[in-house]
Amino acid sequence: MYIFIVLYFLRLCFAAAIPSEKSQAKSDGYEGPIAKPVSGYGAEGIHSINRIAFDNPAYKNGNQPEIFYAGDIPGPLPTIFFSHGFGATRSTFYQGMMDFLARKGYAVVYVPYPIRAEDVEARYTILWSGFKEAVRKYPQIIDTTKVGFAGHSFGGGASFSLAYKGFVEEGWGEKGRFIFSLAPWYSYSISDKQLAGFPKNTKLLMEVYADDEMNDHRMAIDIFNSIGIDNSEKDYVVVESDDVDGYTYRADHSLPVTHAQRQRPLDAYDYYAVYRLLDALIDYSLNNNAAAKDIALGNGSAQQVTMPSYKQDTLKPLIVTDQPQPSHDSKYYFFPCSSQRNPRAALCN
Repeated sequence: MYIFIVLYFLRLCFAAAIPSEKSQAKSDGYEGPIAKPVSGYGAEGIHSINRIAFDNPAYKNGNQPEIFYAGDIPGPLPTIFFSHGFGATRSTFYQGMMDFLARKGYAVVYVPYPIRAEDVEARYTILWSGFKEAVRKYPQIIDTTKVGFAGHSFGGGASFSLAYKGFVEEGWGEKGRFIFSLAPWYSYSISDKQLAGFPKNTKLLMEVYADDEMNDHRMAIDIFNSIGIDNSEKDYVVVESDDVDGYTYRADHSLPVTHAQRQRPLDAYDYYAVYRLLDALIDYSLNNNAAAKDIALGNGSAQQVTMPSYKQDTLKPLIVTDQPQPSHDSKYYFFPCSSQRNPRAALCN
């Protein structure tokens, strides 16, 4: 079963890379007619990238956790703890995001977990162990007073339990906290009481993809509605697929994945629909920048939802709401919210 899930995840990741007739690939692996942003949130940072690998006490025979961080800034740095999708046991699957965050002046911790012979809670334990070890070993890099938890798919669902441990049990993020969850899978080890008990300065950006066949949007909706964060400090974002000048921008489960061999290349959706919002969310959450809030948590503001253009063709705007609805019937998804594997299945509706 595990191997089947991994193969399905990889198929989705790589299917997005079937080149369009006008793929317009660039030398850095970036594709599509719409260029990267050159200024503001979502634009590339200026800092050099350093990388450290270290051992995880809870997963000694697995791939090592890594820290990507700005190497030309005296630490410690605001830190994002990232939980990857199932099967993405190497950081190369999310290299675009790791590099983007480091260049912007942050540290990001990437912790692999196994795909076999472990249950969900054991994977959560491995993730948490890696995060804690990074904090213990590298206080000169990691600033635990300014912290975010981010994740995709399995990691998107895990981020809430892990963030609760970090924010509430450890007290991380006293100067700024956020959660950035992308297309989340089932969320384990988090009760309604714990969801209601996040610190007041916690911000949330939940992002899903209209053509995601993998994870039922109802999982994301349940957590979004249940978490004890005021609507003014959280947003639910839907990205829709679109075509511009013969190039297809796909909003499916693979969107945040940018594999090293570019089976899914970087394109404008990475920079405008993911990195731009994350960039602004960090600045608002950790620095209380009001201009950043209008982009990250703008409650559907023009600054938040407007996407870029090429010639006379503009990408579909993002859909932002505080009252989310699923894009498809539950039967559409490989992992429906009502599954017996979902510990929160009773809350799907």
